[in-house]
Amino acid sequence: MRLLGYTRISTAGQDAQLQLDALVGAGVQKRDVFSDVTSGSKTAKQRPGMRRL
Repeated sequence: MRLLGYTRISTAGQDAQLQLDALVGAGVQKRDVFSDVTSGSKTAKQRPGMRRL
């Protein structure tokens, strides 16, 4: 079974590395992690990384 992951941070000044590390630790390959840098007020449809996921 292929695992997919998603990270989101609100600003470019933040770092998603802890989220990425947790996903990789859970068995998700880095190529299967989708990411967004966007406000939490945006819906899933408004987030490019979520749409790709």
